[in-house]
Amino acid sequence: MPVTRLGATGPVVSRLGIGLAALGRPAYITSDRNRDLPDRSVGGLRARSFAVLDAAYAAGIRYFDAARSYGRAEEFLAAWLAGRESTADVVVGSKWGYRYTAGWRLDAEVNEVKEHSLAMFTTQLAETRASLGSQLALYQVHSLTDDSALFGDRALLTALAELRDQGVLLGLSTSGPRQADTLRRALSVTVGDEPLFGAAQVTWNLLEPSVAPAAADAAQAGWAVLVKEAVANGRLAPAGNSAAATSPLGRFAAHAGAGVTTDAVAIAAALAQPWATVVLSGAVSVAQLAANLGALRLTVPPDIAAGLGQVESPDEYWAARAARPWT
Repeated sequence: MPVTRLGATGPVVSRLGIGLAALGRPAYITSDRNRDLPDRSVGGLRARSFAVLDAAYAAGIRYFDAARSYGRAEEFLAAWLAGRESTADVVVGSKWGYRYTAGWRLDAEVNEVKEHSLAMFTTQLAETRASLGSQLALYQVHSLTDDSALFGDRALLTALAELRDQGVLLGLSTSGPRQADTLRRALSVTVGDEPLFGAAQVTWNLLEPSVAPAAADAAQAGWAVLVKEAVANGRLAPAGNSAAATSPLGRFAAHAGAGVTTDAVAIAAALAQPWATVVLSGAVSVAQLAANLGALRLTVPPDIAAGLGQVESPDEYWAARAARPWT
């Protein structure tokens, strides 16, 4: 497993990480959940999370991503860590700013509520620390947008800076068609004459690569840049791509060798971006993780990657994502 640092002076991490967005709660927007997760009880998803985390660790993955709004993801990750003999080489990131509200229901009208306030940060940091303790290396504002009141909230920025000064790397995740605007605005935020943030988790994939120039600027500034949704919530996986066999992505996978799947090519394309520090797998089974790990055996030059996906405009992509049902 190739490794790198989480930022200029951060901990050593694997270039492939595991995200728990789809494992910590019963409903999410990823494809084929009924087939992939037949038991979505609390116990069932805890057991599945442990199986995926065990397989990830055995494969050399050392970066694990959660969030307060991912249902019980922090709880599952903390319990898995507690059951290991040594966790010194495990690096954990989490996020604050959304509250999970579905109550473990599949039919909830609202699954999460966003609030970027000092009260939310204070409450959720305490909750994250209660679960993850000193394992927390990166804490991110969840789905920050360029019009967020956070940018002008001095009390909140001061509280965030206090966490930064305690040695926790601060970051943000981006969503929506104006990811690049958010990222560039965050690059200029300072508190105490020092940059507040040092990491960003961005959506980049073969359908929606628009954040790349801003991500390159962040990397040039010394930030860690993590890629989420490299498989577009399943749209670039074999089961989610009805034209997989005849698409450029499918043809590349077919020529890459037996057993190479489109999700592996999509992840390899993300890993090939010169600004990308870590690319997250959102696998919900050991088999999916094994397929994703195939990315490490592939070389997808950035110029070739540009032709593998049917690129959508940011507005089109994010409208389609927003329309995906929580199932």
